[in-house]
Amino acid sequence: MTARLLDGNALAAQIRAEIQPRAAAFTARHGRPPGLGIVLVGDNPASAIYVRNKLKAASEVGMRADLERLPVSASIEDVLAVVARLNRSAVHDGVLVQDPLPEAMGPGAARRVFDAIDPAKDVDGFHPVNVGKLVQKRPTLVPGTPLGVIEMLERSSIPIAGARAVVIGRSDIVGKPMAMLLLHRDATVTVCHSKTRELPAVAATADILVAAIGRPGFVTPDFVKPGATVVDVGITSVTDAALVARWFPAGHPRREVFERRGAITVGDVHPDVANVAGALSPVPGGVGPLTVAMLLSNVLRTAEAVLGP
Repeated sequence: MTARLLDGNALAAQIRAEIQPRAAAFTARHGRPPGLGIVLVGDNPASAIYVRNKLKAASEVGMRADLERLPVSASIEDVLAVVARLNRSAVHDGVLVQDPLPEAMGPGAARRVFDAIDPAKDVDGFHPVNVGKLVQKRPTLVPGTPLGVIEMLERSSIPIAGARAVVIGRSDIVGKPMAMLLLHRDATVTVCHSKTRELPAVAATADILVAAIGRPGFVTPDFVKPGATVVDVGITSVTDAALVARWFPAGHPRREVFERRGAITVGDVHPDVANVAGALSPVPGGVGPLTVAMLLSNVLRTAEAVLGP
């Protein structure tokens, strides 16, 4: 068996194509485009790439996107001041602060900052008001990654209602909201984590298996029921040549990329799972593009909620 690949790039392109005319109509009606304010603190290379992708994607669908950059030496008060200004802005419908914040700000900094964002502009869906609404099955703004997974499943005609779903990972950003979204669509959901006993056996009960723990290749074929849908949310840069050689034979496209660049991006799912699963989201090119597409959808949602379509 070779799994059907769930093409996140193609699905994200569909969603952006649906957003673009709505953004244009909003701009024509209200005299300004939907607007997004992004706060980036420090010099984390990965964060810079993520932010660049968000700015580019917003521009391509006709949205305004402004970047507020702060140095790594910025205080949490500096960040909160920028957030407060964007909360008051009449041209920014959505506000996000790129995570992670510099470690020097302390372990509670991200929570303080996320809590300071106006819930009506919280396009990342991290504010406790929006989390609470999600739990109560009346969501307004939901984190982009789990929302993108739902779009992937639904647009790929993978049944959710009545399915057994297992989510490996319990983070506030992916694991918990993922479980809620699946539950609200009538799946029977199990959430697993580092202390789950007999994890492979539990995972192998799933019709839909979502891996979101950030451990490269952790989900091996023994975690997967034959024919199951496996969604890989993990994104890790690997520079270990021996590991790449074990995973990908000579001549494999991923190995060739590694040999050119000295690193490749991999997910939480081992490549051999493709021989067991019925459908599989690849890394890269799976959930990642949908995360950005759903961010744009949230920005449009916030703009239309205030001013109308």
